[in-house]
Amino acid sequence: MAVLTPRIVIVRRETDLDRVRATHASMATARFVLERRGLSLEAVEAEHAAFTEVLRRVRAAIPADWRQAMLMRAEVERFVFGPEDVVVAVGQDGLVANVAKYLTGQTVVGIDPRPGRNAGVLVRFRVEAAKEAIAAAAAGRLTLEARTMAEARLESGERLTALNEIYLGHRTHQSARYRIAFEGASERQSSSGLIVATGTGATGWASSIARATGRRLDLAPTDPKLQFLVREAWASPSTGADLVAGTVTRAPVTITSEMDEEGTIFADGIESDRLAFPWGRIATVAVAEQRLMLGVG
Repeated sequence: MAVLTPRIVIVRRETDLDRVRATHASMATARFVLERRGLSLEAVEAEHAAFTEVLRRVRAAIPADWRQAMLMRAEVERFVFGPEDVVVAVGQDGLVANVAKYLTGQTVVGIDPRPGRNAGVLVRFRVEAAKEAIAAAAAGRLTLEARTMAEARLESGERLTALNEIYLGHRTHQSARYRIAFEGASERQSSSGLIVATGTGATGWASSIARATGRRLDLAPTDPKLQFLVREAWASPSTGADLVAGTVTRAPVTITSEMDEEGTIFADGIESDRLAFPWGRIATVAVAEQRLMLGVG
């Protein structure tokens, strides 16, 4: 029986030049528009060239007889990943978060194309280390970090997973009405919505909310727990502002929508990838079974 060679799936985002080409009929038009905004087409082209060179070097680091696939971020949700695929994300940390929800245990190698300009929390490798990291991942020798993810599940069975956080509220971020239940307590609330964050997301949106509310975040990326934070809960005769934070371990946090058709649930800041959450829908948010298997060295 023939043994299949490893498959390396490279994932990237559009560059600014890609977006310029898709938006404008000609480069002359693009130059005119950019210059009116105080931007330089030459600078956009230079950044694109530098990124393209990083992609070339990543592809060159893959043995010639191995299988390869190249995906844009927007294509990931339609791609069928194999269980033995090695996913190489070339871009910012957020790209890894965008990809994580579509994986089921595949190793992810994050390549930072612009060291010093990205935080590098999830894209741990420079392009110079790509060959060694990809080979180690394919051989099962790469050190991995199993990062906790969150899952929102509706009573209908629809589900959404996140590496950073899940947002539940109104699509326009205006007042969201719902009932929250957690560990035997419940409360009807009107707020700017709530998020349920992982340890990975604790340094992002959750950190901002925690600072504004004086809450303490006690989460590490591999901790099997989540924290929920309610944004600007409004106390009134019919709504409360007491059940505004909690740590989710075994028992989920349950949200029952009292919103109109604009009620929504989305993950990792991608509002287009959402679950409808109108009146009467019930969502439970808990620690997901799946983990992001992140290569760290």
